[in-house]
Amino acid sequence: MNASQQLSRYDMQKSYQWNYDHAPEPIEIAVPAFDGEWSFCGLEVNSPLGMPAGPLLNGKWVLYYASLGFDVLTYKTVRSRARDCYPLPNLVPVRTGQLSGGETRLPSVDQMSGSWAVSFGMPSAKPDVWREDIERTRNALGEGKLLSVSVVGTVQDGSSIEELADDYAICAKWAVESGADVVETNFSCPNVSTCDGQIYRDMAAAKNVASRVRESIGTTPYVIKIGHMTKSEQINALLDAVGANINGIAMTNSVATTVLDRNGNELFAGELRGICGTATRTASLNQMRQFAQGVAAKGLNINLIGVGGIGSAEDVVAQLEAGAKAVQIATAAMIHPAVACEIRADFARCSNQRR
Repeated sequence: MNASQQLSRYDMQKSYQWNYDHAPEPIEIAVPAFDGEWSFCGLEVNSPLGMPAGPLLNGKWVLYYASLGFDVLTYKTVRSRARDCYPLPNLVPVRTGQLSGGETRLPSVDQMSGSWAVSFGMPSAKPDVWREDIERTRNALGEGKLLSVSVVGTVQDGSSIEELADDYAICAKWAVESGADVVETNFSCPNVSTCDGQIYRDMAAAKNVASRVRESIGTTPYVIKIGHMTKSEQINALLDAVGANINGIAMTNSVATTVLDRNGNELFAGELRGICGTATRTASLNQMRQFAQGVAAKGLNINLIGVGGIGSAEDVVAQLEAGAKAVQIATAAMIHPAVACEIRADFARCSNQRR
């Protein structure tokens, strides 16, 4: 869609706060219909096209992408207290092929060609700010669109996993009170080294948090966001830990690696950063198949959400065939905001070709 050339985008040269403050307004654009009947964690929705929390910094960004054909929109991860974003750079294009998880270093490049290293650190506005914004946003969303809110607990010096779980739970409760249709707990952020960024790898912690969040939100649909997993025993252990308390799992957050500048020096003080974009497509699809097998074998009623490298109708169809109930598109939407409209226009053709 040529109109995408005039559509607003996240400006990677500007700070997170600048992009937060300069969110675009919703636009009027012809959005193609999406064939079929769709649901997300038991709620009716216009299509399986969603967005994860990363690009949706506030309500204006949510409504902007809703106007461009996305139907399940995840409000940027929020906390029980304000947290600043990491300093620039927050998005660094990298040169890479498909990632498997065994990579240790990737070179950065000047021009974005499909994949980038992401370094935000799960920032958050103050609770009174995001709670009011969520309420306004939910009231402004159109029919057939859902608002999911991503929450994360905040680690304090000396705090226990029980205290962290309670912090997750209060944020989840506030999100529901503000109007969230769905709550997502972020169990994976490769840019955060503390336990709140790696809970999906700690089965006892994941079980504790999921149980507390479920208690706090009642019957509201509940999704956990996880990172890259490749071993069936880990997948089965996670499903055993959280399966009784959740309604959905959002797949591959990213594949983490060290990033080098053009001179071969380590960026981000040598700390790992998540690589997002086309380079994660194969890893995400493989993970979807593994989780779909695990969910089916255990007889769990859990919706799986495909995330990672999705940018075309063919990618969406591949994820749905692999077991996804919905998909979330971030990098492609940030670079090419009209991608949902193009997927909608092309979905029926791609579906028919694969039959």
